[in-house]
Parts: sequence; structure tokens; C-alpha cells
Amino acid sequence: MPDGSEKTFDNAISVFDVAKSIGSGLAKATLAGKVNGELVDASYLIEADVSVSIITAKDKEGLEVIRHSTAHLLAQATQMLYPDAQVTIGPVIDNGFFYDFAYKDGFSEGDLAKIEKNMNHLVKQNLKIERSEMSRDEAVQFFKDKGEHYKAEIIESIPADQALSLYQQGDFIDLCRGPHVPSTAKLKAFKLMKLAGAYWRGDSNNEMLQRVYGTAWASKDDLKDYLYRLEEAEKRDHRKIGKTQDLFHMQEEAPGMVFWHEKGWTLYQIVEQYMRGVFRDNDYKEVHTPQLIDRTLWEKSGHWDKFGDAMFTTSSENRDYAVKPMNCPAHIQIYNQGLKSYRDLPLRLAEFGSCHRNEPSGTLHGIMRVRNFVQDDGHIFCTADQIQDEVSTFIDLTFDVYKHFGFDNVDIKFSTRPENRVGSDEVWDRAEAALAEALDAKGIQWDLQEGEGAFYGPKIEFILKDCLDREWQCGTLQVDFSMPERLDAQYIAEDNSKQTPVMLHRAIVGSLERFVGILIEHYEGAFPSWLAPIQAVILNISEKQHDFVADVE
Repeated sequence: MPDGSEKTFDNAISVFDVAKSIGSGLAKATLAGKVNGELVDASYLIEADVSVSIITAKDKEGLEVIRHSTAHLLAQATQMLYPDAQVTIGPVIDNGFFYDFAYKDGFSEGDLAKIEKNMNHLVKQNLKIERSEMSRDEAVQFFKDKGEHYKAEIIESIPADQALSLYQQGDFIDLCRGPHVPSTAKLKAFKLMKLAGAYWRGDSNNEMLQRVYGTAWASKDDLKDYLYRLEEAEKRDHRKIGKTQDLFHMQEEAPGMVFWHEKGWTLYQIVEQYMRGVFRDNDYKEVHTPQLIDRTLWEKSGHWDKFGDAMFTTSSENRDYAVKPMNCPAHIQIYNQGLKSYRDLPLRLAEFGSCHRNEPSGTLHGIMRVRNFVQDDGHIFCTADQIQDEVSTFIDLTFDVYKHFGFDNVDIKFSTRPENRVGSDEVWDRAEAALAEALDAKGIQWDLQEGEGAFYGPKIEFILKDCLDREWQCGTLQVDFSMPERLDAQYIAEDNSKQTPVMLHRAIVGSLERFVGILIEHYEGAFPSWLAPIQAVILNISEKQHDFVADVE
């Protein structure tokens, strides 16, 4: 058990019965279990010595199980009302779930209310949710016989020798890995939110499906709180405030590019000048590098191969160029000008670097997700022995900056090597170990994000929470043993040998455009005086004071 205690049983026993042996209250709250670290149904039968924990709605995994099961509830309720609607996929997402349907007549907003009412009816029926298994070929035929051709197509892509699990509640059966809650009665706090279109398998060449979004929570109070936060978020939408306060605008002729108005540009410059002072006070040398760089440099750095689809490119005089999506290769070019000694390290370079990335148009969102943005970008060139001190100093600095802007609640995530990466496993081993040791030395708790690192190195992400408890990933620090070597960065070590420096990629606020958007929503446009574009307004009581007021202004 999680508390280190042990329980012994003479025969095989289900997760639910383990919970029941501990107490009736725990049994009533049981949604699923975790056996040897794997999530399983409450009905899962334990037949050997294992490590067990009981999953309830208080656990993060419990909320995911609730949302997954509510997606199935949505599909069941929909097909009861609209038998011609075929089910496709229904995953859990942040704060909820969605389910995609193939339905030629299409759903309306009015249909959502009917479906939600039917979902509540199914909850009251307390339908037992049961797991079964089929072979791949049996499952394909089963769903074809039901007229569920999309589901059959999904199953046909699965290896033939793989057994598949299905879940049934009432007459509804769906392919699913699980686990799920024991019965529909466990699903008491949900709401269908909106309709959207989605291409089958995410391919624009395929047919358009109808996606139904929903949210589900452990309790009605949690649901009520979430809906309140959504309402507040809508009131605080930076796009609305940006318009009403005359801060900026976007337009179709420059998708993902910001037109800053006077007041918005003043706010932007206040943030930039504050961060420039942070650079200066912490021994960073501010530099500026070109926007357009020949493809040969991007090929050497690995960006052309790993990041090419996101780069804007052009040609001139038989040469290919890319508008820089990031600043790191250019900073190495500055480092490489002149011989460096170990006495010159650490060398900290910083730039308010304007970057362009060809983000899909559907992902653009006000100034939060753009194609052209400026970062408070910095790169620290150091020796391996200096990594821990530099990381430690940077962590302290980042927390101080966030506090100054009014953010006191910050989490840290540690992301390790992705599948698509440059550099050897040995290099990645060294980089990941160096970062983890620096974090542990600070005594900071962190969440592990396996496979989420940058293609050139592992990273720390700083996740700040705003007044609505929304999470925003802003700061980052990445250890890179690979790129300096690829771009021939060197220094003379104390023993006169040539060595490759370690490169730490770092940013605190990240995209200034996005950070300004976060500030707008966090403060709902009512900024602290030091950030406010307009800090004071002088009004005359009568016409007599008009000239004086004009002079003072």
C-alpha cells in the first residue's frame, strides 16, 4: 500500500475488495486502482504479490478516469438519441474531454442540451461498466456489424496478434484501453460545452466530423468553480481588453503578427526595459543578431532538419535563407569571434531576439500564440563544472522576476530527451544528469516530463499560475552539450587543451507578446502603476482650469 503497510489475502481479490477491506468509505469512493504503477479498473483481479493504491476522485488519475468515462457516457447518450451517428474517438483533454462523431445531419447547440439531459438520465440508471476482451479480427467484425466503420478502421490498424479491450454500459459498447469508473452513477458533475469541426484522423483530405466538447469534475462544486473561472477568463480575454483599451490589434493581412498601438507599445516597452535591467544587473552582455541567415548555418545547427517545417524561407542570388525561428545558432557565432579562455567563462549573452515561426493558422490566438514574437533570450556558455551554479542562480532570478510581476505560484517541470533529437545518448545522459543535480541541490520539487525536451537538450520549464489558477509556461532553461560542438565553439582549458563549452539556453518571460497577454488577463487591464500605460489623468473641474491642466499635461 502507499503508506508502506501490507495486507494478506488467501485468494485472488479485486481492487474494489481491497478497498472494502480497508473501510466502507474508501470502497464507496473507489474509482479505479493502481497496481505496480499501472492504472486498472476497480474490478481488476489481483492474483500475486503487488504494490496497490486505491484511486478516488481526490487523485489526479481519478479525475482523468472520470473524464474518460464521461466521454463514453456522451457517446452512449448521443447514439440513443441519434442512432445514425457513428462514434470515432473520445480522449481526455485539459479540464475535460471530447468525442468526435460522423453524423450527416449535424448537431446543433440545441442538440447539446438534449444529449446532456440524456447523460444525466443514464447516470441515474447506475449502469454497471464492464470490461471484456476480443481479438483484433473479432473486434473489426463486431464493429462492422454494428455499422461503426470508423471504429473498425481504427482497429484494423492495430497488430493482428494484439488482444483488445472493450467496455460496455447498458447496450453501448466501445473500444477502449480503460480504466473506467465502476458505474455511470459515479459521473455526477459534467457539462457539454461546445461544438466544433474536426477532420477524421486529423487529415484535411478526410471527411469533416462533429466534435462535442465537455468538461467533467469530481463534484458539482468543482464544476461550478470551473464554470466561474471560464466566465472570468472570458471577461479578461486579452483580445477584448486590447481593443477596449486601444493596446493592439491583429488583422488578416498579417496573420499572427501584432499591430501595437501607442498604449500597448508603452506597456510592451515597460516589460522590455525591466528585463533589460535584469540582464544588466546579472552580468549579461546584450547583443543583436540578423533576422535572415543562410541555410548552411541552420543545417549545421540541426534546425533545418528538425525544425524546417516551422521556418519561413526565401531565396536570393541562388542562396537559400531562413528567417530565424530562434537565436541560439547566431549567439554561437558571436561567441566564436575571438579566442576564449576558461577564464572568460561563464559568458552570458542576451538578446531581445525577434523570431518567426510558421505556426498553423488554426493555432493562432491573439497575442498569446503568434508567428512573430520577441524573446528575452539568453545563452550562457560555461564549463561542465559551472552548470550547477549557473542553473541555481538562474532559478533564483526567475522566481524574483515573476514575483515582481505579481506571480507567486510557480511550478517546475523537468523534460527529458524526445524521440526526434540530435546528439548521442551519452551526451543526453550527461545533460539530463547535470540539470537534475542542479534542481535537487536547490531542494526544489519538480515534475518529470519524459520525452518533452527540446531536440538539442533537456530542459526545465517554469509554469506560473495566474489569478484564475491557469497555468502558463513562460521561463525555460535547457542544457545543450550538442549545438556548441556542431558549430565549433571552443575554449582553451586550464591545461591548454581545446574544449567545447556547455551552452545553457534560457528565457524568463519567454515571448514578450505572450507575457503581455498574460499580464492583461491576470490584471484584467487594471495594471499596477509601474506597468500601467497611463499612470495618471488630470481633469479640470470647470473651464477656468483648462489652460492650467493643458500646461501640466
